[in-house]
Amino acid sequence: MTQSNGETRLQRSRVQQLRDGITERSQRARSTVQNITTNDVKGFFRRNAFVILTVAAVIVGTILGFGLRPYKMSYREVKYFSFPGELLMRMLQMLVLPLLVSSLITGMAALDSRASGKMGVRAVIYYTTTTIIAVFIGIVMVLIIHPGRGHKDEFTKQEKIEQVSPADAFLDLIRNMFPPNLVQACTQQFKTQYAKRVVTVKVLVNETLFSLSNGSQELKREEVIPVLGTVNGINALGLVVFSMSFGLIIGNMKEQGQPLRDFFDCLNEAIMRLVAIIMWYAPLGILFLIAGKIVEMDDLSEMGGQLGMYTITVIIGLLIHAVIVLPLLYFFVTRKNPCVFIAGLLQALVTALGTSSSSATLPITFKCLEENNHVDKRVTRFVLPVGATINMDGTALYEALAAIFIAQVNDMEMNFGQILTISITATAASIGAAGIPQAGLVTMVIVLTSVGLPTDDITLIIAVDWLLDRLRTTTNVLGDSIGAGIVEHLSRHELNSIDTEIGNSVVEENETKKSYQLISQESECENAKIPDNKDRVGLLLAGSAKQTPLARADLFIAERGSQRLTADRQPTSHPNNSPLIFSSFEVSQAKD
Repeated sequence: MTQSNGETRLQRSRVQQLRDGITERSQRARSTVQNITTNDVKGFFRRNAFVILTVAAVIVGTILGFGLRPYKMSYREVKYFSFPGELLMRMLQMLVLPLLVSSLITGMAALDSRASGKMGVRAVIYYTTTTIIAVFIGIVMVLIIHPGRGHKDEFTKQEKIEQVSPADAFLDLIRNMFPPNLVQACTQQFKTQYAKRVVTVKVLVNETLFSLSNGSQELKREEVIPVLGTVNGINALGLVVFSMSFGLIIGNMKEQGQPLRDFFDCLNEAIMRLVAIIMWYAPLGILFLIAGKIVEMDDLSEMGGQLGMYTITVIIGLLIHAVIVLPLLYFFVTRKNPCVFIAGLLQALVTALGTSSSSATLPITFKCLEENNHVDKRVTRFVLPVGATINMDGTALYEALAAIFIAQVNDMEMNFGQILTISITATAASIGAAGIPQAGLVTMVIVLTSVGLPTDDITLIIAVDWLLDRLRTTTNVLGDSIGAGIVEHLSRHELNSIDTEIGNSVVEENETKKSYQLISQESECENAKIPDNKDRVGLLLAGSAKQTPLARADLFIAERGSQRLTADRQPTSHPNNSPLIFSSFEVSQAKD
């Protein structure tokens, strides 16, 4: 009885503490709201101007698009109306190539081979894990909801789909990894095409009533043969492989590779400044992209029945992966609030929704991760370009779900072996899907062929692909970004080790090869600079210009980031107008 009373008293105490905590938080929130001033509101809008404008553009574009649908605009009028959105796509795509190459080269050059190897393994494990989870979610959702119930007659086929051999598609993937011409890789990628040729076969003919002697007869037949061809578009996979290899080589070259590292660093910084300018135009472009697509889309009545259920199934699957799986994965690994991380990505996600291209969104994703979420540039420059090329969670989920949906429409029962085959091929096909609009439709041919489903039935779902493509692109961008955050968290030890090694190597290099030179007149002591090492700032002199002439100052301190460099003057006398040469260095942790 005493124990029961003690437990009751403890429970009451906990409940009271909980109530007190809730009351305190509510009072604090009420006080904060009451103390909000006009300047606070202006500051909030100023800090979040890009995000607010972008979200507003999506809302206004949706309303405008549905408002213009009753006017039945012609194809030419729709294209004219969507022209501002087309300009945004062109500007973003213009930056993809230099940003992809420069970011990967600088990112890999900043890492040693050991650190890049570990980071690469972590990234690949993350990509594989999330893709498999996405495929599993897609298969479970389509088997539970079963959107393919009904009659196939409800659909209308729109166009013919080109047949693709899975073996040829796999070989094209390998070919694109090793382009023979880097200039060509900037504009074209390899794709097997098919041609017909007539083959003549000689057949032996025995003696008959109509033939007095044995002989041969020529039979002609037509066969389809694979022919190596190209299609327009950046060969992102080949450029990724080359840039990663090139960056690692530059990093291992140390001093010899420094000019190239400086060049690509400067190029990357210039591209990011261009991105900052384009971001001001992005809301206007997104508005017209979305409005134009809504005006252009087919009759909404086609969204009913099986196609409507299919659309709902895909959306639910993508939401489960993007809203539940990825944030939970980020929380369990980093122990940080995923909502704060995702809030910093809002503009990149909205841009992905408008452009339906993860590659075109790449410049915005870089800026959001590095400036809003403060992810290490060495990680973003390595993880994001690779992720935009091979990590397609939304595409993998969509392809697995769509393949089983087409089987349901055709009243075909899928056994466990076929579902497993779909899982594997959907995972592999998503890796080969380029980060361009509607690439999933092309790679889905491979998935359907692997289990003997009719590839022409892809045309059944084209009517709603414009919407689903935007949603799965947003999921892809979110997956890449969360992957960068997770990889940075797991790689912080290697990154700190590299920072320490760089600091030690700088000190050692200056001790053995080149001393600091501080060129300054005695009267300019307070404004002294280090002209031959522009990265070190915050020079402090031990003694003022009046009390300690420059030639007699014996201690100089320079700070760089979190490191402090202490330099002692050489024990030789110099005239006031001559350079001071320092030879003794010590690196320590800077104090805030």
